Amino acid sequence: MISLNLSPSLNPGLLHKTRSRQQPTRLSALLVTNPKPFNHRYPLGLSPIPSLQIRDAAAKPLLSLTNPESSSGFSRKPRSIAAVGSSDSNPDEKSDLGEAEKKEKKAKTLQLGIVFGLWYFQNIVFNIFNKKALNVFPYPWLLASFQLFAGSIWMLILWSFKLYPCPKISKPFIIALLGPALFHTIGHISACVSFSKVAVSFTHVIKSAEPVFSVIFSSLLGDSYPLAVWLSILPIVMGCSLAAVTEVSFNLGGLSGAMISNVGFVLRNIYSKRSLQSFKEIDGLNLYGCISILSLLYLFPVAIFVEGSHWVQGYHKAIASVGTPSTFYFWVLLSGVFYHLYNQSSYQALDEISPLTFSVGNTMKRVVVIVSTVLVFRNPVRPLNALGSAIAIFGTFLYSQATAKKKKIEVGGDKKN
Repeated sequence: MISLNLSPSLNPGLLHKTRSRQQPTRLSALLVTNPKPFNHRYPLGLSPIPSLQIRDAAAKPLLSLTNPESSSGFSRKPRSIAAVGSSDSNPDEKSDLGEAEKKEKKAKTLQLGIVFGLWYFQNIVFNIFNKKALNVFPYPWLLASFQLFAGSIWMLILWSFKLYPCPKISKPFIIALLGPALFHTIGHISACVSFSKVAVSFTHVIKSAEPVFSVIFSSLLGDSYPLAVWLSILPIVMGCSLAAVTEVSFNLGGLSGAMISNVGFVLRNIYSKRSLQSFKEIDGLNLYGCISILSLLYLFPVAIFVEGSHWVQGYHKAIASVGTPSTFYFWVLLSGVFYHLYNQSSYQALDEISPLTFSVGNTMKRVVVIVSTVLVFRNPVRPLNALGSAIAIFGTFLYSQATAKKKKIEVGGDKKN
């Protein structure tokens, strides 16, 4: 006995003919794909295309008919298109499918544009209010701890109210996560220290040198890179050096913090690939949520030791400087919430686009953040400083292009083998 889960827009008479294997079907084309439940990767209301499933009496999915016109969010393209009864195909049905595919592409492009816009906007808001808070309360260890705390609370709310699937935590997973969480902690606190000592734009220029550390450390661990990749890091080094020499707000502590942040995040990425390969059932957002919680446990005890004795006095000075406690609370709250949100949006974007497109988008994001913070804080920028920043960022673009070609070559080689 077969039960049907059908959309009212489908002709029941056509699907009735699938009840018997001996009777030929009149459907000219079926979009065949694996049935998927609600996509919990998008807790903010972005959902995949709903599918229509034909099930047997045991409720085992036989096939899934995707309805492109009912798309309300991101979706994967159907895995295959099975032509059934191609000799009796109807041109009108083909044209309808073509129109549906065009609508699906437009919807996906629009949704992806929204995610990119949110990613950029949230990053700008974080950088602005993070710097505002640090200007009146120059204690980056406490502020960095609060930002991890805000992200941890956000993920716990999503998991508790089942807005996002809670990951299956095991002892081997926690052990494998200890290293990446430690390096993430180092990268995050070092960046916050840098933000507290120099202009936001200068920190971001130095952080654009992250590919240099990635190539060097990966090469030391046995990876090989083509000449184009090595050449692409030269303008990054030259641009960052020129920007540092001509930076008005130059501070050795700020430069060191940005450099250490690059090292921390590069080691986090390398260590994650080596230690978390057997835990592919944990998606990107859950992985980042777990890293945030562990990083908070790493960071906060050290923060108390490093600067805890100055927090009360610094708090009173901050309130006196701002004027109203609510304004200071608002700045700190926005820095914490938007720190997590922009990382969440970046994972959503990475899940839908190629690494190359993501790298280009990340490079442009850095440009937008630099320009925005310069305009907001009115930091003086010398011509040579602007030139060095542009050269460094252009170098990161060349690096993303070169590494993308390297990955294509490696994938092609694996297929041939």
